[in-house]
Amino acid sequence: MKLSVIIPVFNEKNSIQNIVKKVEDIDIDKEIILIDDYSNDGTVEIIKNDINGENIKKLFHKKNLGKGAAVRTGIKHISGDIVIIQDADMEYDPTDYHALIGPIVRGDADVVYGSRLSGGAPQRVHMFWHLMGNKMLSFITNIMYNTTLTDMETGYKVFRADVIKNLNLKSNRFEIEPEITAKIFKQKLRVYELPISYYGRSYEEGKKITWKDGFTALWTILKYRFVD
Repeated sequence: MKLSVIIPVFNEKNSIQNIVKKVEDIDIDKEIILIDDYSNDGTVEIIKNDINGENIKKLFHKKNLGKGAAVRTGIKHISGDIVIIQDADMEYDPTDYHALIGPIVRGDADVVYGSRLSGGAPQRVHMFWHLMGNKMLSFITNIMYNTTLTDMETGYKVFRADVIKNLNLKSNRFEIEPEITAKIFKQKLRVYELPISYYGRSYEEGKKITWKDGFTALWTILKYRFVD
């Protein structure tokens, strides 16, 4: 089965080449779809001039729209059987791909979440309040959708291609994560969760999501429980 790797990118000049190489090194039939969301730090030039390959597609937004918009752009260009969203920083490790796609390849799952909070894999020890925010959002998600997720906000979500194409996603920014979660559970899809490694960044190191995005995520969880 072919894997489509969607990589939304915004101002990641220090990591973009490294993450693409790590993805390329994984022994899976795949395509890499890079979507630059109007970077202004030199990332665009690196993607255009220094990243090449027959299996790499390069897409460029003409203005900054957000991670969700970049993901939605990437979905329009997938040709694989399985889809994974890969952040362009170095927080998530592509060596987890084989484990994450396993339940879908075996026919057990429609969607797989890589959990940073279930234990069993290396985790950076930092940012207590960020952890509490993630746990709170997962807890509310479980109440609203009768689920048992440990990490709703994880960046590693894996899908059968037909599933993600049919979600009718609308979010432009980080609220894409709770929107995806709401819509897959409303469709009663088979979702599995596996532990993943997480090499989290601090804000000084370039982390972009903030506490304000937590309130937007909460609203999104509640909104999509009652609307499509």
